[in-house]
Amino acid sequence: MARIDRRTALFGGAAALAGCTTVARPGGTAGASRFVTVDGHRFRRGGKAYRYAGANIWYGAWLGAPTGYGDRARLARELDRLQALGIRNLRILGSAELSPLRNSITPGFRDRSAVYNADLLHGLDWTLAEMAQRDMTAVIYLTNFWEWSGGMMTYLSWVNGDRYIDMNDPAHPWPAFADWNAAFYGNAPAQALYRDYVRALVSRTNSVTGVAYSDDPTIMAWQLANEPRPAGSAAVAVAHLPDFYRWVDETARFIKTLDRHHLVSTGSEGLKGAIEREDIVLATHGLASVDYLTAHIWPNNWSWMDAGDLAGTYDAGAARVADYVDAHIRMATTLGKPLVIEEFGYPRDGAAAYDPAIGTTYKDRFYRQIYAAVEADARRSGPLAGSNFWAWNGEARAQHPDHRFQRGDTAYMGDPPHEPQGWYGVFDSDLATQSVIRAHAATLAAL
Repeated sequence: MARIDRRTALFGGAAALAGCTTVARPGGTAGASRFVTVDGHRFRRGGKAYRYAGANIWYGAWLGAPTGYGDRARLARELDRLQALGIRNLRILGSAELSPLRNSITPGFRDRSAVYNADLLHGLDWTLAEMAQRDMTAVIYLTNFWEWSGGMMTYLSWVNGDRYIDMNDPAHPWPAFADWNAAFYGNAPAQALYRDYVRALVSRTNSVTGVAYSDDPTIMAWQLANEPRPAGSAAVAVAHLPDFYRWVDETARFIKTLDRHHLVSTGSEGLKGAIEREDIVLATHGLASVDYLTAHIWPNNWSWMDAGDLAGTYDAGAARVADYVDAHIRMATTLGKPLVIEEFGYPRDGAAAYDPAIGTTYKDRFYRQIYAAVEADARRSGPLAGSNFWAWNGEARAQHPDHRFQRGDTAYMGDPPHEPQGWYGVFDSDLATQSVIRAHAATLAAL
């Protein structure tokens, strides 16, 4: 694995990819009007309101890497497919901490040392350059609350003598993992390691285009983490709220000292990431350093429906989804900031249904529900500015009969390595789901 020291990460130039096909430069500082900005509770880009249909494709940097695990030809095909669907925004992973945790992705962007993985950084460069060619924007998250990319638990293990617990460990049932992770927000040594990486990435110069990340309008926003929450249990969360609020505000402000062009968001699930308390959502996203609200919606994970009885439980779950969306629109309206439903996922038709040959009837209904909410709010000029479905599987297929990811697999898909491969993602063969996505993107563009 190629490595890169901190100085190279900060100032790496185009020579690092000599011999690779280059992609034309995005606008740089001259293209300032192409940056996504916030105007009250709306996004604007290029002088116009900016609403979008988006997707999650966490693995972009892995496909873009100039290595054996990379596949730039596939990356181009997947981006072309998404562009053809009308997808304008991609939420991608910009960090992964090399971790002892079960089900975490390898390789990572970094380990506990002061050198970072040049191949994955170049892979992220390549992904952004390819996205620029398709006029897509990116939201890049900078660590993870969960184990599948190392994340906060890994940072803690690097500074506490290698102590950690695994998610879903029978010896440490929920909410032990989430409660332990809450120590990250007040741990100064862990924060220093995290900030070193944030500084390196946000200050990076793209080795393909030669454009500083801070000057690249392809990037819409930096995100503090994937699904940060103050803890899992209410008592622990309340105890950590001062540290949590401080971490959100200070990290967001820190990013803005490095980059004056780009938005900053938390990556929060919303109410589910705030022990169901609206006051926590409002306090976190009411900070001046946070530019917009985010919400994630997982009816299956939250037991709002039963994957084994979709016919009998779909409607009750859909009613809870509607209430959840309405609550976040209400909070965004209160704060006068935009809202994005940046993750939403639903299983295929039936329990343990991961194969692309299995239907998507209820998944498609769920997508239509989310998209109808976005469209309705757009028509009334509300704050709900876009959505990103979870996630794009594209041409990838599970490599093993049990649909589990194994270390060393390179058929990356939207279902991360801790989940059954095919659980929530959209395959290139899911024509019905793609039809729903395409119709929504067209409707939103017309609005």
